[in-house]
Amino acid sequence: MAAIVRISSVCHRGVKPLFYRSSLLARPLVSQKKEHEHQQPLLLTARLHASPSLYAGSGSKAASLHWTGERVVSILLLAMGPMAYYYPVPTIDYSLAAALTLHGHWGIGQVLTDYVHGDTKIKLANTGLFLLSTVTFAGLCYFNYNDVGICKAIALLWSK
Repeated sequence: MAAIVRISSVCHRGVKPLFYRSSLLARPLVSQKKEHEHQQPLLLTARLHASPSLYAGSGSKAASLHWTGERVVSILLLAMGPMAYYYPVPTIDYSLAAALTLHGHWGIGQVLTDYVHGDTKIKLANTGLFLLSTVTFAGLCYFNYNDVGICKAIALLWSK
């Protein structure tokens, strides 16, 4: 079997049609086996649907806001490291506890989304993730309240 790529999808002007045309998602296949000489080759077409509207409402911006929130938390974590070293106050301790827990929760949640399949397994994995996130946040808050705190712990690690 030979694959035929639609050349018309590449021949449009500009870059945008090349990446956003639905014709790139259709890959016709031509069978080489013919029973009679006058018979046309067998043309099979498979269509992939990559529309985001299949998974979310057409007017929904929840996924975009979630993605933006993840990036904001990541950038805040980059800024909180040096702040924790230079200004070790309880406000930054608890902010770090919340941001680290949220960052880890979202990251592990994406790994579970990608690699865990099956309704029961997904429910168990999400329950485990919520328990892990809760215990992590509680442990960091306990560390902040009863021990030196995250800020001073970072200062101790960087001082050696």
